[in-house]
Amino acid sequence: MTFNIKNITVKNFLSVGNQTQAVDFDKEHLTLVLGENLDLGGDDSGSRNGTGKTTIVNALCYALYGNALTNIRKENLINKTNGKNMLVTVEFEVNGTSYRIVRGRKPNILKVYVNDQEQSSDDELDDDAQGDSRETQKYIEQLLAMSPLMFKHLVALNTYTEPFLSLKAAEQREIIEQLLGITLLSEKAESLKAQMKDIKDQIQAENFRIDSVKTANENVQKSIDSLGIKSSAWESKKDSDLEGLGKAIVQLSAVDIDNEILLHEQLKTWTENNNKIKDLTKQKATLEAAVGQAEKTLKKYQKELASLENKTCPSCEQELHDHKHEEMTATATEHLADAEKYFNKVNTDLEKILVEISKIGSLDKKPITFYETQEEAFNHRNNLANLEKALETKASEPNPYVEQIEELKKSALQEINWDTINSLTKLRDHQEFLYKLLTNKDSFIRKKIIDQNLTYLNKRLGYYIDKIGLPHTVIFQNDLTVLITQLGQDLDFDNLSRGERNRLILSLSWAFRDVWENLYQHINLLFIDELIDAGMDAAGVESGIAVLKKMARERNKNVYLISHKDELIGRVNNVLRVVKENGFTSYSNDVDYVEA
Repeated sequence: MTFNIKNITVKNFLSVGNQTQAVDFDKEHLTLVLGENLDLGGDDSGSRNGTGKTTIVNALCYALYGNALTNIRKENLINKTNGKNMLVTVEFEVNGTSYRIVRGRKPNILKVYVNDQEQSSDDELDDDAQGDSRETQKYIEQLLAMSPLMFKHLVALNTYTEPFLSLKAAEQREIIEQLLGITLLSEKAESLKAQMKDIKDQIQAENFRIDSVKTANENVQKSIDSLGIKSSAWESKKDSDLEGLGKAIVQLSAVDIDNEILLHEQLKTWTENNNKIKDLTKQKATLEAAVGQAEKTLKKYQKELASLENKTCPSCEQELHDHKHEEMTATATEHLADAEKYFNKVNTDLEKILVEISKIGSLDKKPITFYETQEEAFNHRNNLANLEKALETKASEPNPYVEQIEELKKSALQEINWDTINSLTKLRDHQEFLYKLLTNKDSFIRKKIIDQNLTYLNKRLGYYIDKIGLPHTVIFQNDLTVLITQLGQDLDFDNLSRGERNRLILSLSWAFRDVWENLYQHINLLFIDELIDAGMDAAGVESGIAVLKKMARERNKNVYLISHKDELIGRVNNVLRVVKENGFTSYSNDVDYVEA
């Protein structure tokens, strides 16, 4: 299974303003994400902060799961300057099928497209729904086959996400069980539990059926009497239906269908002219407003030229030097020409609209028809024929209860058979045995899955620890706890330095990702948000980048490294610039660099 995220577009999301920004993920390289805050100015370290680098990751998480990666309320995701029309769109593929999710706030929107065909829509949700449809979101997460928690630890590695080894034991177990497939066993157990309930209900229903058979054998006559009542009701219903069909035939016969079709033709012409008048009237109002505005602009530039003839500034009324006077006169003359041209154009357009309105003239009274549509009028004859046929069919329809009553009168006691209950009971016992295997922590199935996948996890974890230069041994044990040792001494996660913790965080996340891709699906995208910056020495940074570049090159991944380190530019072949200017963020790719 493959999960390839192709691109994302963002509008009015956090620091991104009303101009849509797009980032293409459908590549296979290591991209360095650098920020520059022009609002702070200069090249100091402060100009790298608050540019909107993490906005990309938050937008991606929001598009997929309805919440940002970091702890931000949904209302605060909307750009504060514009305050509305927030919209995030992500396109991705799952096993070759194209999907697109469109999610936004003010107005609240959630749409899912499969191969450009819309699957669900929540364009007009109330505030309590917060832009999400539970069923649509459930569909999305089933499609992704990845929970938001796993997304944080596998795709979007962020300094704000609490490291796995800092979580409580129960939280760690939840992640590991999802990763190793134990959660799937629990899900299958829940599914089996529902089937067991269904079988139990079937057994109960079969018992009820047998009891009913016994009662039926004792009350055959009561059933006959009941069917007799139903037979009488059926005859009454038949008479009522025949009467209704007859009245409908009489009603249709009274309609002059030729005149009705003529009226529909007249109504069509009337509607077309009415729509034209409405449209032309709207255009007329718009052009009249444009004429007024153009006239004001024309007078403004005429006034400026008049002032410039006296060699005085139109704004401050001070005397102008010759070269400045000529420059301003030329500019004002050009503006006046443009204003006259625009004024003449809108006047001409307005006259054309007035001519179109006069051609149509006033409308006659709207024709009144018997049928709502012309198609119904054309179908009149067929409807009349169908009603006559239905009347004939209904009149010849036999009473279905007569034969049943005669059969019951001849029937004997029914035989009671226990084969169904015995079969269902055997199936229930088998399901209960399977349920215990899936839910019991000591079952051989769970132990086998854990043993197999833990071996692979520890192997990949050891590989990354070695590549990134961490001098510790880290192993997941069979009880899903983590053992950290160095030179034979047991250590806790917080015993490690900041740089060592970062090395372990990265190694663990990459190992988790390898296990996930081995068991479930390949993912083309990976974000490393400032983890390389936090306490890593030059050797650690170099080792981490080497792993990321190999991952991008050999495993066809698109890796985004968000950092403040300008010196990393020479180590990558692609840079995504995140520039914040006048309070708004924009994204642009630099020309590819040649690796050092």
